[in-house]
Amino acid sequence: MVDTQEFHSNPALQVINMAYRKVRAGHGSLHVRDLESEELHAPSLELEWDMEKELEEPALDRFQLECVEHQPVSNSSGGAIDPDLEPIQPSVSPHGRFERLQEDPNYLTRFSRAVPKGQRRSWTCLAKYLLAGLGVFVLGLIIGRYTFSKEQVRVEPSADTDVLEKMVQGITAEKIQALQRDFDSLSELNEISKEKYISQRWEELGLKVNQVTNHTALLSYPGPALSTIVIKSSKQCYVPSGARCDQPSTAATEPLGFAAYSAVGTLEAEVVDVQYGNPEDLRRVQTSTNVTNKIALLKLGQAPLIYKLSLLEQLGFGGSLLYVDPCDAPFGNKTFGVTLNPGGNPSSQEVPKTTGIGNRHNLTSLLVQPISASLAKLLLSDTAMGQGRPCIPMAMHSASARKIINLTIENQASFKTVHNVIGYLKGKTNPDRYVLVGSRHGSWYEGALADWGNGAAVLTQIIASMTAQTRAGWQPDRTIVFCSWGGTSLGNIGSFEWGKENAVVLQSRAVAYVSIHNPVKTSGSLQSIASPSLQQLASDIQKKHLMSCSRGGGCPGPDVSSLQTPGDSAFFSNQLGIPTVEFTYSEIPKTERGYFLSEAFYPLESSLGETLDPAFTLHETVAKITAEVILRLATDPVLPFYPLDIALDVQNKLKDDLLSQPDLLTVAASLRENSAFFQSEVMRPANDPKERDPAHVRMLNDVLRDLEKSFLIPNPPPGLYRNILYGFNKQTPQFSILKDAQDIPWHGSVNQSLTLVSRAISSAEKLVQSGLDLFENDNVI
Repeated sequence: MVDTQEFHSNPALQVINMAYRKVRAGHGSLHVRDLESEELHAPSLELEWDMEKELEEPALDRFQLECVEHQPVSNSSGGAIDPDLEPIQPSVSPHGRFERLQEDPNYLTRFSRAVPKGQRRSWTCLAKYLLAGLGVFVLGLIIGRYTFSKEQVRVEPSADTDVLEKMVQGITAEKIQALQRDFDSLSELNEISKEKYISQRWEELGLKVNQVTNHTALLSYPGPALSTIVIKSSKQCYVPSGARCDQPSTAATEPLGFAAYSAVGTLEAEVVDVQYGNPEDLRRVQTSTNVTNKIALLKLGQAPLIYKLSLLEQLGFGGSLLYVDPCDAPFGNKTFGVTLNPGGNPSSQEVPKTTGIGNRHNLTSLLVQPISASLAKLLLSDTAMGQGRPCIPMAMHSASARKIINLTIENQASFKTVHNVIGYLKGKTNPDRYVLVGSRHGSWYEGALADWGNGAAVLTQIIASMTAQTRAGWQPDRTIVFCSWGGTSLGNIGSFEWGKENAVVLQSRAVAYVSIHNPVKTSGSLQSIASPSLQQLASDIQKKHLMSCSRGGGCPGPDVSSLQTPGDSAFFSNQLGIPTVEFTYSEIPKTERGYFLSEAFYPLESSLGETLDPAFTLHETVAKITAEVILRLATDPVLPFYPLDIALDVQNKLKDDLLSQPDLLTVAASLRENSAFFQSEVMRPANDPKERDPAHVRMLNDVLRDLEKSFLIPNPPPGLYRNILYGFNKQTPQFSILKDAQDIPWHGSVNQSLTLVSRAISSAEKLVQSGLDLFENDNVI
């Protein structure tokens, strides 16, 4: 990457007095913004270096030709684009940005479009100077024959490759295990003590800890008394675990299972089995039952809990008992906790003026309580379910078996301070472009064992490995911002509040978020949750590391998907459209019922970490893969994002959707056509940083960075992401808002949802096209 000062000193790039006008695709039209005023006045993260001083100098973002004409990009045939192009699956080959397209059997026929005008002009210039160039070439050979050393030229590995090798060598299972044991010892400490320990540990490693942010938030906890379920017919009282209320020491031994931000109080009503609470289940129940003020017995899984509870609330239910069917997960008989907070500080969310903040303990009108599967069996009047081979799913066989219960919720809420720790490694050539890396340091209730310790240990080991390289003289091209979040389990409070405070800066300068939320959930398979534009990078790196796995021929291939998932990455991907990636070892759900079970928080057993990964080799693998992703994002001259993968993802979602219309398929095909051409061999000179000046490389990166922002929609149904590229499961790839509009008529018209999807695709297509136009008009400088 060429240094900024070198670029500014080049008079050829300052011939025309202009401000680089960056073309961004808005919903339905192209918005042109003057980046001279934007860059000079845009705020920055409050990091240690003087960003204001840097922005006083002519920034690379300020150079784009005023005279650029945005011409529509035609397709290869000159006619309508075929909307029925078969999607190709995301590649796992290491060929890279251009050669991956050659795996498509239609590659040669599809990209026979005209060469951009700028390149046609370059061919004319080449013809004029061909003879002169040949003469110079021959003369150079003669001179070089006598002046060049006879020693064989050796190709040295790049500095970044050398740094990566040393960085990976510095990450070991033994070091991560020692760090986790240190963090596990902090389980009894309060939030501020954990934050101080992490901050001190990072500083000892050589990381500059710039911020310890504090956010006062309304937090929800179990009440002083246990929540209870009393069966009216037998007058038997039970606590959420299924134990009898009158058993000795029940209060002392009962696991803390609760629904944070549930409504509190007492409700006596009939229990109605709604299974997973999907639209089909609810329609079935409504045909035979008046559900007003009833208590829904609801399984976790299939869809986000907040989405399903919102449907129950809209139908008039008064409460809900949550459980995990043992047929879906072996841990179903344990008591667990959940949060009903969609994100951030609940007290800062909109509240009716008639409701005082001090009384705003709940985020729903429903009384919600998690219970064990054993108690659910009792309420279903059949203790033989949830077991056997094949496993018998839990269900109520007849309406006559319904029980009337008295449900009492005893939650409480109070204002407390949530702390975040923010540190950084300053970038060299692009210090105002940020790669965010985050983990957590909070448990789901006070006094819980350090269920966050494995993520914090992996993050700290990566920091140790990177700072060791900075002491040897290395510096990333982009700034790496390391974050340790508080309040994650109760609704990602720390990350949401910090993100909202810095939203303007992050939208224009953050290039990616790398999550280390929970590296090892089980001893299952290595999986990656990644934005579509990062799936290729995640697949390539994951495949490379899996080649050396210790399972011999039983090693699985890369498993990469774009799914909604709990964790602090939610704010960045969902609210800001920042590309995100996370690696974790977990069980791959065999059916759609297995998704979203991770929304349940279980009391951690002291030996769980040692049992899942006793040698910590799984932790080591996640740490090394994550470190390589961070290094690529922070040092690659051109960001390793792949627009074509977004286009393929869009087409896959529309392929079998009954709501898809011809015009929607056409605009999706156009996005694929332009994205494929953008990554084709014809455009290699436009993408190759060795053949580009720094200004255009930076402009290219901005197009790649902003592409996913096109898919943010306003006001989705509760529990659904604003970023419509993220789905519910891999079994049914479909835009969630289209499925919701089809299944839930009162959420909005189908046409309205189709319009939102069409606008998002058109916005992305125009942004890619603006990138093509940018390179096509390159030679006017």
